[in-house]
Amino acid sequence: MIKIILDAMGGDNAPYATVAGAVQALEKDKQLYLVLTGRQGDIERELKKYKYDKSRLEIVDCPDVIDMNDSPTEAVKRRQSSLMAAYWLLKKEDDICGMVTAGSTGATIVGGQLILGRIRGIKRPALCPAIPNSRGGVTLLVDCGANAECKSIMLCQFAVLGTAYAKAGFGIKTPKVGLLNNGTEEHKGDPLRQETYKILSEMKGIDFIGNVEGRDIMLGECDVVVADGFSGNIALKSMEGCGKLVLGVLKSEIKSSLSSKIGYLFMRKALKRMRAKLDFDKYGGALLLGLKKPVIKSHGSSKPESVANSIANAASIYRGNLIPAVEELLQSADLDSLSVNQDD
Repeated sequence: MIKIILDAMGGDNAPYATVAGAVQALEKDKQLYLVLTGRQGDIERELKKYKYDKSRLEIVDCPDVIDMNDSPTEAVKRRQSSLMAAYWLLKKEDDICGMVTAGSTGATIVGGQLILGRIRGIKRPALCPAIPNSRGGVTLLVDCGANAECKSIMLCQFAVLGTAYAKAGFGIKTPKVGLLNNGTEEHKGDPLRQETYKILSEMKGIDFIGNVEGRDIMLGECDVVVADGFSGNIALKSMEGCGKLVLGVLKSEIKSSLSSKIGYLFMRKALKRMRAKLDFDKYGGALLLGLKKPVIKSHGSSKPESVANSIANAASIYRGNLIPAVEELLQSADLDSLSVNQDD
């Protein structure tokens, strides 16, 4: 059995979405065992709505819930909260393979570092969503919000983390890595990007293809895009906004006339396939890369399907042996031998 812990009170739609997602995940994967942390009474009321294998689910009662507006550094002290209790269980119980939460991003990042801990040698963990691309696969964006300011050592480690994730989570044998920049030319970007470019070009175990622009992320020019959390977050939110705009305009135009409605009947299947290919929720949340165990941070507004997919992703990452893969790549990359700033 693969045991995954779920923060059942995390997110705007908890515990409805988290419990429903947990039930969906159990139905899809018969080798899955779930531990739900949160207010037991609330969780049990939701569970009564479903039929599920009770032998593969347990509840850990946690009376406290961390709010999205709570200070992350204060929230980490609240051991009776559903999120922090999940982290402590993840740290102490060797048989728990990973964790999923749709709760506070800041508290998730701080808790991951201070309670669970980072992989030896990793400076900072990074949030990494899987973004659908035009090839029908995914592009991994590392980082999308965990580290607003970065040094070159961090960006180089993001390349290692993303490469390992692409191999372990998505079966990409030789992931192509690009550096998010304001142009593809080698000399483009600020001093940080220029320094990082030179180091990535020399690194072993990384298939670095050079600079990429924001438009290249969804076009599938590479498998892993390295960015600081500030730039990566803007890129991610821009893509999400663009997707909503296109779908909104399309829906409005279809309703605008009788001929458009008739045309939609002929195009309906093709549009549904297109929407399915570009669905961000299909891959669940963002993996908090660099921690000692897989932690998936789902969107705060996650629906049941997204929660279920996040759980499935956590299990898949464990099956793919991501942590050993990161440790092996770090060793082969041999960053200590390169001219890189090692200071935090």
